[in-house]
Amino acid sequence: MTFVSVRKKTEPAPFSSDDQRWDAVVRRDPSADGVFYYSVRTTGVYCRPSCAARLARRENVRFHSSCDDAEQAGFRPCKRCRPNAPALAEQRAAAVAKACRLIEASDEGLDLGTLADAAGMSRFHFHRVFKSITGLTPKAYAAAHRARRIRNALTQRGSVTEAIYDAGFNSNGRFYATSAQVLGMSPTSFRSGGEGEVIRFAVGECSLGPILVAATEKGVCAILLDDEPDALVRDLQDRFPRAELIGGDEQFEGLVAKVVGLVEAPALGLDLPLDVRGTAFQQRVWQALREIPAGTTVSYAQIAARIGSPKAVRAVAQACAANAIAVAIPCHRVVRNDGGLSGYRWGVERKRALLEREVAGERVEA
Repeated sequence: MTFVSVRKKTEPAPFSSDDQRWDAVVRRDPSADGVFYYSVRTTGVYCRPSCAARLARRENVRFHSSCDDAEQAGFRPCKRCRPNAPALAEQRAAAVAKACRLIEASDEGLDLGTLADAAGMSRFHFHRVFKSITGLTPKAYAAAHRARRIRNALTQRGSVTEAIYDAGFNSNGRFYATSAQVLGMSPTSFRSGGEGEVIRFAVGECSLGPILVAATEKGVCAILLDDEPDALVRDLQDRFPRAELIGGDEQFEGLVAKVVGLVEAPALGLDLPLDVRGTAFQQRVWQALREIPAGTTVSYAQIAARIGSPKAVRAVAQACAANAIAVAIPCHRVVRNDGGLSGYRWGVERKRALLEREVAGERVEA
């Protein structure tokens, strides 16, 4: 560890030499934007490294640490890349942030045209930019925000009806038509911490340690791993503090045995009904995880690309961390871009063991 730390301290900073800066200009590297600027003696202008203008001759190029430095040297900003204005990525992020605030401030909901006009973009371009930055469409973002509002309102208001209207729903019927997707249960049950909801569970043992399986009438809602059985039960209780938790009977223990079999031989797969509860974005990620073949791994960036949100890598990682259904929703198959194992909710060693078993299972079948 000490050796690695010392080596990192001696590594040169990116774009610290003129050769590195020139290479970035040749490649039009956007990651160099804002780190330095370059001027062209023959034109009298200075640009961002990513400027799409025709490449100047190396002997006519000079590098600057800031716009002020370039202008004090007598150069004017390029009209094409506008180096003294916010970068395009910053402008788009600001426009999307403004749209998000408009969505959050609106009780009635805003149509795509209104949001696009406020951002100064066409409807199609705004829709694409918004999704690339947030990982959601404007409609899905509005739905997710409304879901947060209804969850908060249900814990604060005197009645369910008041909470529904305060969250921006125009009628009870409109809300109840989507309440199961928004809350995962009836609003009354959610408001009471899961009161009235029946969740069956059982704790078993597998080679990775204690395992808890819980299910509602809809399907398996949790597969949890830990070192201590009591910690698993407390985790479930914290999720639904007022739900009716019932220890599983022999039939339910058969379900637990199937899940344990999945842990021991994940390559075999398991077709179980799942009661998946999460935001629209999380559910898109979790569905993508279920489509990863056993014995293979993908990166967070690849998952982001598969769900149509290539810039939402961090959000994908957060969705993986929020997954409460171990193995059946195989977030253990997601690794870093370099193939290294990153954090896993139930421990990196368990992640390593699951992957090794899958690879071994694939070899046996081959």
